[in-house]
Amino acid sequence: MNTKDVIFDLRTKKGLSQDELAEKVFVTRQAVSRWETGETVPNTETLKLLSEFFDVSINTLLGSPRKLYCQCCGMPLEDAVISKEKDGAFNEDYCKWCYADGEYTYSDMDDLIDVCVPHMASEGFTEEQARAYLKDMLPKLDYWKRYDELGGGKKFEEFKKQLMDEFNALHVEGLPKVEKLNALVGSYVNLEYRLPNGQKVKFLDDGATYLGNQYECELGGDRCFGILANMEFLLVVTYGEGGSDPELVIYKKR
Repeated sequence: MNTKDVIFDLRTKKGLSQDELAEKVFVTRQAVSRWETGETVPNTETLKLLSEFFDVSINTLLGSPRKLYCQCCGMPLEDAVISKEKDGAFNEDYCKWCYADGEYTYSDMDDLIDVCVPHMASEGFTEEQARAYLKDMLPKLDYWKRYDELGGGKKFEEFKKQLMDEFNALHVEGLPKVEKLNALVGSYVNLEYRLPNGQKVKFLDDGATYLGNQYECELGGDRCFGILANMEFLLVVTYGEGGSDPELVIYKKR
């Protein structure tokens, strides 16, 4: 689609008139009309406003002229998985798992590979093929080329270390020492819990990114621990195979 068609489609899906859209992004109705006839395109600042208002990337607004890939893990980027800055603006260089809350989430390439391999194996790669592919591909991406310049994720690593210390200070019986946290998308870990009245609820945001991990219980048995955290809380749960029958162990506000 061309920019004129994208803007028209987004506007009409929201049920807005040209006047109403113009008011939202501080331009005239005539300006919106010229965008939708293809006579002009929005300037850079207006594109940012439109991106925020419609919750789509600037690349989408421009008709997707570029194929976007995360410059940390190589994942193809669509609007649903593109990272955002703290102010809500899209960062079109990274996925939301590699760049979250304004911080880079990976400082060790081997950690990233460990996270990616199981997903690739489920898509037909053998583990060996996936590891070999990632070891060859990742060093070619901008993040790893510019790692030192980007700061190496030092601040984010310090935050993860703080969270691990807080988990270990809980002294949950059977939970091994927490020594690693990975970036996890909310929809992947948003389990459904049964309340005493029989109602089932979810507590997390499917679109958010959290830090967490899974551990086998040191006491044995067929249930695992799941730990999860962000700036606001620590969460410890247990569950069966595939996340079945989850039980909340600890929810602690930070």
